[in-house]
Amino acid sequence: MGLTVGSTGRAAIDTGLRSSGEQEAVIALAGNPNVGKSTVFNALTGMNQHTGNWPGKTVATAQGICQHGGKSYLLVDLPGCYSLLAHSAEEEVARDFLCGGAPDAVIVVCDATCLERNLNLVLQTLEITAKTVVCVNLMDEAKRRNVSVDIEALSAKLGVPVIPAAARSGRGLSELMDAAAGQAELDDGACRPVIYPPAIEEAVGLLSPALCESSAHPRWAALQMLCGNLPPPDNCPQLEEAQVLLQDTYPTPGDLQDAVVSRIVETAERIGHSVVSQQDDRRTERDRRLDHILTSRKTGIPVMLALLAGIFWLTITGANYPSSLLSSALLSLEEPIRSLLHTLGAPTWLSGALVDGVYRTLAWVISVMLPPMAIFFPLFTLLEDLGYLPRVAFNLDHSFRRCRACGKQALTMAMGFGCNAAGVTGCRIIDSPRERLIAIVTNSFVPCNGRFPTLITMLTIFFVGVERQSSLLSALLLTALVLLGVGMTLAASSLLSRTLLRGVPSSFTLELPPYRRPQVGKVIVRSIFDRTLFVLGRAVSVAAPAGFVIWLLSNVSPGGVSLLSRLASALDPVGQFLGLDGVILLAFILGFPANEIVVPIILMAYTAQDTIIEMTDLHSLQILLTSNGWTWVTALCVMLFSLFHWPCSTTCLTIYQETKSIRWTLLAIALPTVIGIVLCAVLSHLLVLFV
Repeated sequence: MGLTVGSTGRAAIDTGLRSSGEQEAVIALAGNPNVGKSTVFNALTGMNQHTGNWPGKTVATAQGICQHGGKSYLLVDLPGCYSLLAHSAEEEVARDFLCGGAPDAVIVVCDATCLERNLNLVLQTLEITAKTVVCVNLMDEAKRRNVSVDIEALSAKLGVPVIPAAARSGRGLSELMDAAAGQAELDDGACRPVIYPPAIEEAVGLLSPALCESSAHPRWAALQMLCGNLPPPDNCPQLEEAQVLLQDTYPTPGDLQDAVVSRIVETAERIGHSVVSQQDDRRTERDRRLDHILTSRKTGIPVMLALLAGIFWLTITGANYPSSLLSSALLSLEEPIRSLLHTLGAPTWLSGALVDGVYRTLAWVISVMLPPMAIFFPLFTLLEDLGYLPRVAFNLDHSFRRCRACGKQALTMAMGFGCNAAGVTGCRIIDSPRERLIAIVTNSFVPCNGRFPTLITMLTIFFVGVERQSSLLSALLLTALVLLGVGMTLAASSLLSRTLLRGVPSSFTLELPPYRRPQVGKVIVRSIFDRTLFVLGRAVSVAAPAGFVIWLLSNVSPGGVSLLSRLASALDPVGQFLGLDGVILLAFILGFPANEIVVPIILMAYTAQDTIIEMTDLHSLQILLTSNGWTWVTALCVMLFSLFHWPCSTTCLTIYQETKSIRWTLLAIALPTVIGIVLCAVLSHLLVLFV
């Protein structure tokens, strides 16, 4: 049978689509990656979905209600895909919804700057349904590139409405919904902008009438069945007759599919050439020149490293003063809070736990995390909005393929710099289950935002110095640590692909989008609210109860020795073997809920007052650590173990949710931990011998 409403339609995929008792018309949004489809979706529905320049960013369907003309419409944002031949998970989701979900209308979003390539998906969609509207988006970008599109001619050639739009500014969206609403009222059918060779047309005409009852789209189903993309129905003599007609010209289904794809591409090229004109291609030439530098084998990697070091330098330099100011401001509130609790009649132990445990932990986490994140995330998002991140994947694709992994892993690895849990979730863009598992298991090898404060603090105190001019060297050393994490990611991926997850690397389509001027205001707002405050909120929610528990451990003293000290003493032999001590190892263990609280735990354990020391500057922290036996070797081992140890609890839970396997979750915990233990033990013992 072909694809039907019963097999892959609303019964299977409509769960959760209806948000009210009303039966809203369902409008599907389809399109290639990087055409602004999710931006159109956000503008029409008001939903705050991320809209970066990452190919395949939307992995599952997203829905939202659009109010237009006094009616409600349910918009479904389908994954970005290049065709409906279902070579990837994204294409499969889009195909199944368009064929089986029977949307009331389909909006296919195209990029006006590269319309010809986008028309392939438009033509395939029109073969399924005529209730289609073509949205030619990014008309503002096309104008800047001196590209003009004859909208009326394009509409005439396709046989459906074509609406020019600039979704980022909202231009054309009202007209788009007017057209979609009109198409939703029409009877369904299929346009035929693609005319195949006579033998194919005859075979499809012979088979399609026999599929009218079993398939919602008989002509399309017949074509796909002959190409071998759909299973044949039972007892269908018309299929055998159609195959006989094609036997001489197209001996195999693969030959037929090649002919079908070629005719679609030829039609797209012909239509594109007839409706698109470009007066001046200086901007396109500029993109080519930039790509010659940014994706070259000689300069691509060095430029990428320079940009990374530059981001770290700006982050470290810009965060120093705000962090100090914020820390002083937050710590100055301690005594007023303590006095307020005393006035309210709170017991001394509760006042100590809330102020010296909970509040001081929160003050440390906020003052150390907020300023760097408020700088790092906007800078990272600017590169994303500019269109640079796909170039990162391009530059690293060769390295990952040599490790028998997927080049898309570079994108998920980059997501891990913000949050490893987000990086693990992002691994859904990898189609191969084997390569997806490799990416998930190795994602925590790159430092997340929660580990950056520890790395920067150790670098600054023990290797660079606390002077203001040392930020550049700190950035360079931090870049070296990140490179170590990337190198270990490649090594671990290679090991897994040759042992537990054997296989060959799969190919994938990576689109290098045109460079676009970032919308700085929107980037800052989006990165602050969607990333900075989200990550900070998660850290605060974990740090508050952790600070309370740690204060209790440090103040409950049976036999005159606190529980925290007893635990640290028990772990001290293992810690010393790793070049650490019991306090440091205990801090990493208790920091399992969030990496951000590792340093606060160390400070609380070291201070004689059993509270977190009031850190006014890094010099005070340096005195505290060195007085407890720290050397630069200790700091080096702390950085290595921070880089390579078990993921935080949120990441572990996300790994389990993505893999549905305890075994793979335990492997993702054990692999970086074993590497960290080996590195720390070997380096600490070697350095003791030679230094």
